[in-house]
Amino acid sequence: MDLRIMGLENPILSAIQHMLDVPDEMDKSFNAPIRTYVRDAKAMASTPVDIIEYPNSYIFVVDMPGLKSQDIKVQIEEGNILSIRGERKRENEDREGAKYVRMERRVGKFMRKFQLPENASTDAITAVCHDGVLTVTVEKIPPPETKQPKNIEVKVG
Repeated sequence: MDLRIMGLENPILSAIQHMLDVPDEMDKSFNAPIRTYVRDAKAMASTPVDIIEYPNSYIFVVDMPGLKSQDIKVQIEEGNILSIRGERKRENEDREGAKYVRMERRVGKFMRKFQLPENASTDAITAVCHDGVLTVTVEKIPPPETKQPKNIEVKVG
């Protein structure tokens, strides 16, 4: 829409019109961080996790259907944030003359992030994937032992 056609030749309105006429490449670069955020938010919302606390550890159980262990990344970020990621891609099977009637199996990113408690040991973490279920074990740091009061003998002086 050109503002001059409407009889509005104000320099401010012309500047606004120029700002609104953003080229497609520029629009895509502005929206890239937003798209990444939305994609990551969807991945986090659709990745179910069970968290179990034991006296000596925390266990994170994550469904990762169709992923192999080399496709899963478990990391500690920014000190004590546990990050679990993976991506399942659509199978490229050539099926001559076949077409999909329904596609319900989930593809795309799997991701979750957890703020670990202060008593979690980021040095003692194990991850095992078996039959599409990832189990991440985070050991707890043992609490400091409470020192018993030390009795001092009082002598007669």
